[in-house]
Amino acid sequence: PEGQRRPPRGADTEPVVTSGASEAVPRVLPGDPQNLSDVDAFNLLLEMKLKRRRERPNLPRTVTELVAEDGSRVYVVGTAHFSDDSKRDVVKTCRPFPCWVQPDVVVVELCQYRVSMLKMDERTLLREAKEISLEKLQQAVRQNGVASGLMQMLLLKVSAHITEQLGVAPGGEFREAFKEASRVPFCKFHLGDRPIPVTFKRAIAALSLWQKVKLAWGLCFLSDPISKDDVERCKQKDLLEQMMAEMVGEFPDLHRTIVSERDVYLTYMLRQAARRLELPRASDAEPRKCVPSVVVGVVGMGHVPGIEKNWTTDLNIQEIMTVPPPSASGRVSRLAVKAAFLGLLGYGLYWTGRRAASLLLALPAARHCLQRLSDAWPHK
Repeated sequence: PEGQRRPPRGADTEPVVTSGASEAVPRVLPGDPQNLSDVDAFNLLLEMKLKRRRERPNLPRTVTELVAEDGSRVYVVGTAHFSDDSKRDVVKTCRPFPCWVQPDVVVVELCQYRVSMLKMDERTLLREAKEISLEKLQQAVRQNGVASGLMQMLLLKVSAHITEQLGVAPGGEFREAFKEASRVPFCKFHLGDRPIPVTFKRAIAALSLWQKVKLAWGLCFLSDPISKDDVERCKQKDLLEQMMAEMVGEFPDLHRTIVSERDVYLTYMLRQAARRLELPRASDAEPRKCVPSVVVGVVGMGHVPGIEKNWTTDLNIQEIMTVPPPSASGRVSRLAVKAAFLGLLGYGLYWTGRRAASLLLALPAARHCLQRLSDAWPHK
């Protein structure tokens, strides 16, 4: 009926995936426990959720607490993307017991172009992560352009190498966050990362031709063995800072576009989600009442220092959302990439054809035919 609010989601339903900030929650109304309507049950669950929420929850050591100006709290879970421990940290933070965080919003480091991994099972993701096909290359080129698409495929190659080494599909912590958000009453699920085409295009535009060649060469021949202990060590801030320092020294512009700019974007999205919740009023004459919201953010550990740094600063994301126009050097780079790609393709066809011809001529039947042709050919 008109005006009736929908009942709260149960544990078996999925959260709504949005990219905006949290809106006002339903009003807490008194009701007769013996005869509750759906609306009263909805409000009673909200009241119970707010009462159970602890101001000082017992959080994993990978969680950083941030407080907004209006008193809203954000718990940022720093993760390693191939880590089983990170998945457990996310579950522990989001579940009602033992932390009692009771989040209103869960924000993850994903964009709309990567949201499909949330609903895929581990076996399918494991197979997809290991396979790099021509279809994936064509899709990446159509989505991001030639240079950015090829760079994306090189990064997928790195991800496939790690997946093959560890036997773990990437993004497990995001899937756990998606599942846990559905178990918390009135919890929304937000995608907090900048769209990946924008990131790749800005990254390619920021690199010189030599830097692009150097980066592509390094990614093509990455074959170092990786263990689960190596992944867990990436959650240590001292090791992470050392790795970031090396990246800044070798590719400062790449670090700016892939890490620093996304730090700003993630911070902005977390702050948008961490708005005070306005409780609905029994009547228009009743004064407005607001409560601080609680947000759980799930991001890679490498973004946590940048989010902390940007938390209290004025942010403008318009600049980092624009793709710079192609420069003369950028056009030369794209032509060089296309020429190299076509050259490799031509060489591959030449080598394949030559090899096939050699195998064909080595067959006894083919040699017999050639001999007969030679004997039948008139000699001078």
